[in-house]
Amino acid sequence: MNVQIVIDSASDLPKDIQEQYHIESVPLIVHLDDEDYLDGETIESKTVYQAMRDGKSPKTAQATPDSFQKVFSKHVKEEKTIIYLAFSSELSGTYQSAVIAKEEVLEEHPDADIYVIDTKAASMGCGLIAYEAAELAKQGADVQDILDHANHYVNNIEHIFTVDDLEYLYRGGRVSRTQAFVGSLLKIKPLLHVEEGKLVPLEKIRGSKKVLRRMVDLMKDRGQEFDQQTVAITHGDDDENAQKLKELIEDELNPKKVIVHQIGAAIGAHAGPGTIALFFLNEVKK
Repeated sequence: MNVQIVIDSASDLPKDIQEQYHIESVPLIVHLDDEDYLDGETIESKTVYQAMRDGKSPKTAQATPDSFQKVFSKHVKEEKTIIYLAFSSELSGTYQSAVIAKEEVLEEHPDADIYVIDTKAASMGCGLIAYEAAELAKQGADVQDILDHANHYVNNIEHIFTVDDLEYLYRGGRVSRTQAFVGSLLKIKPLLHVEEGKLVPLEKIRGSKKVLRRMVDLMKDRGQEFDQQTVAITHGDDDENAQKLKELIEDELNPKKVIVHQIGAAIGAHAGPGTIALFFLNEVKK
């Protein structure tokens, strides 16, 4: 069975993993300085982070139906089964773009096998789901087994993350101006997670050192059997703290593998530099 895994750039899946498993990525659009760029193709995340530090407010737009149609059509002609694992529909219209594209491709190729799955996840939450699906596809697993495994991840993936400056969340409409001002004044670091595909505040912590410690404690509370799962950490141009978090997790929880990667331009435009995010399973599939 020839299965093609497709993602979008909001999955923040490292390029080397994409290449290793022949995963195809459809880019979201980043708008900066009156220009539109393709996330990960014509703009790098470091450019976006520097612009934000300079006071600019980059915007993003969903991947277009046309971009999905081209990718789906190409692989349908190669007689592949397509599994697209989408960035949360609660955070972007990218999933809907793929649904439209699927319908258009099926009009021309009614026998095509195209699965469009709303992961209800973001960044490497989505990326881990695709990574696991691609691993099974490479092993020649049945399509239904890949879908079942992916859906287990969709239902059990945890996101725990913090941002360095509430100002960025304010610009994105996530917190009020007063919250942003008070938070910055008191050096409050918010902890958030994802629930039913939406960003939800979890706790407020004072001081960055305490935040990393609390992230590990929450991971202990919410997760299990770390030696049997791959854990991911993404960061907004802050590899130093990402590596500190990795060391804490490896020392205390001994996971099978830890992937550390920089957050891409599309997610980074909302979260901002200094973001640290952690992804793991709360239940390992037997």
